[in-house]
Amino acid sequence: MAGRIDPREPGNRGPSRGRCYLYVLPCAYEDILKLGFSRDPLDRMQALHPRWHGFFDLERAFLVEAETVRDARDLELGLAHAIAEHNAPAPLVIRRAAAGHTEWYRGAYDLLNQAAGTLAAGGYVLHAPLRRWARKQLLERSDRLFAWTLAALSADDFDSAATGTAPSPVARQVRDALDGYAALDIDLEAWLSPEVLAWYRRR
Repeated sequence: MAGRIDPREPGNRGPSRGRCYLYVLPCAYEDILKLGFSRDPLDRMQALHPRWHGFFDLERAFLVEAETVRDARDLELGLAHAIAEHNAPAPLVIRRAAAGHTEWYRGAYDLLNQAAGTLAAGGYVLHAPLRRWARKQLLERSDRLFAWTLAALSADDFDSAATGTAPSPVARQVRDALDGYAALDIDLEAWLSPEVLAWYRRR
């Protein structure tokens, strides 16, 4: 039986040195989740899986906002200890370069969700569901899309889209990123050049 989850008291938190987040990322089609902490959970999700917006269930995923990295790390350690018997292998599709092959758990979502509620009642900021937070983050970064996509895509990428040949790794990366915006209902027309928008719409 899993150990009782006993979140730290908010009064034990240290002075603010920049936000950090405890994250709980359930997979969309399997009862397995990733537990961890990060200053930039959006970047972390993107590093773990290129199709993060479909791989993770953003309606069930959530963040607990902490005041320091140490605070978020301590929360993660406490929760990981409480659900240790739920530890599971990482999904095979997780990028090895992301160093994300630990802290995966099966059958632990309800315990962590309950703990998040306790933390929120104690003064922590809870971001749930994660979809709202992720959409806000993408919108804040959308002004970079125009220059980034034009710099990333080559003439060959535009030609291959027109002829239907296999996309390059860079083109796949750009498509994955833009699909994240589309999945979170962000209109790309305002953020892309006409050339890139036409390329993206040719599938």
